[in-house]
Amino acid sequence: MSSSAALRSLNVNNINQNVRKAQYAVRGELAVRSEEYRAKLKKGHPPTPPEEGLPFDKVISANIGNPQQLDQKPITFFRQVLSILEYPPLLENEKALTEGFGYKQDVIDRAKWLLSEVKSVGAYSQSQGVPGIRNSVAKFIERRDGYPSDPANIFLSAGASSGVNTLMNVICAKPETGILVPIPQYPLYTATLSVLNARCVPYYLDESKAWGTDLSAIRSAYQKAKSEGTDVRAIVVINPGNPTGASLSAEDVRSVLEFAAEEKLVVLGDEVYQTNVFIGEFTSFKKGLRDLQKEKLGKYDNVELASLNSISKGMVGECGHRGGYFELVGFDEEVKQQIYKFVSIMLCAPVIGQCLVEMQANPPKEGDPSYPLYKEEYDGIARGLQSRATALWEAFKQMEGVECQEPQGSMYLYPTIHLPRKAIEQAKKENRSPDEFWCFRLLDATGICVVPGSGFGQKEGTLHFRTTFLAPGTEWVGRITEFHRGFMREFGG
Repeated sequence: MSSSAALRSLNVNNINQNVRKAQYAVRGELAVRSEEYRAKLKKGHPPTPPEEGLPFDKVISANIGNPQQLDQKPITFFRQVLSILEYPPLLENEKALTEGFGYKQDVIDRAKWLLSEVKSVGAYSQSQGVPGIRNSVAKFIERRDGYPSDPANIFLSAGASSGVNTLMNVICAKPETGILVPIPQYPLYTATLSVLNARCVPYYLDESKAWGTDLSAIRSAYQKAKSEGTDVRAIVVINPGNPTGASLSAEDVRSVLEFAAEEKLVVLGDEVYQTNVFIGEFTSFKKGLRDLQKEKLGKYDNVELASLNSISKGMVGECGHRGGYFELVGFDEEVKQQIYKFVSIMLCAPVIGQCLVEMQANPPKEGDPSYPLYKEEYDGIARGLQSRATALWEAFKQMEGVECQEPQGSMYLYPTIHLPRKAIEQAKKENRSPDEFWCFRLLDATGICVVPGSGFGQKEGTLHFRTTFLAPGTEWVGRITEFHRGFMREFGG
């Protein structure tokens, strides 16, 4: 305890210890060090690494899915509409917008419609979200799945993370409450469960089957938790996967829903990467559930499903605007009222983020004036993501002791890494896990920040790391392979 702690009410030992125990690796010690390096380089601008004592001239933040930090350009239509929403007096001179700044008429029309719905982006909305925007989201879901969606079941949120927090607060009634979470997993889930003093029930994804769900592993994890006194109430599925990048088949989606029905579990479908699919096609849990209900009348009518989406990922990449939604299917009306009350405590999601959700759900269509540029930008971002994913995958295949599944979707690759005995021993001396040791050495040598598999969970005896493929170009990929060659030479691989 610091010497001044006695003079204050709070110290690290008397705050909520559940917060202290929570871990969030993607913004952990590696990320902190990478930001220190970034600040050091900025201080010496223009970068002069030898004088700064660093062997690189820029930091690559491949640790977190933050597209625009890594130079993904925002969609023009979205930002033009936002500019009017933020400063409506621009509408007093529409000619200047169209002739001077190239705004198309559909930009102006959308901004006017959104302003008619929200009045001002500086005002609170309904707690559940602006009704007109929820209606647009419902229409999007209906177009995507071929089944109706009720705007009354849609809650707009400050990104998908806020929705997860809401749902877990409602579900986790006591310390014995457990939620099945895929391993490896995005650490939001384990961190939130730690803060709520509830139990994570890990189930392992099958790396040998492109990180697909393994129903026997789910069932085994469930039975073990039940035998230990855990009241398992829900199952999380991330599709496409984070950190694995896996894209689940329709059969995998169906098997999870059947299991959830059998054991009366809430399904939390994290679908924020639904537009990032390189292999196969995305199947939503909503579609999977409605298909089952159609095939077997009455059997699956009481399955509770909460599907989450976000503007932060995909081709939109508007992380900083904090927009998202979740749709409730099959929930008891009284429970929905309590969920509404919980979101009301937070007042509402950022209204500017809600407007972006509307544009994500209802982008320019073929025939609209803004459509050609929107299509060009959207497809360009998608092609760039896939080409960088492929470049990384090809590089990993050439690296000694590294194995990686072919990129399927999302924004991540999650390779297995086999390290020499001497490296493992050195990691132990430094009180680090071997994969964490490798990641720190990579950062110190190249400025590239990735996340060790230990931050996401992994089978005992295996080592991994997660990298995004958002950074522009492929030069930094070569820096990883060059570093790894030197690392293996140093430690006798």
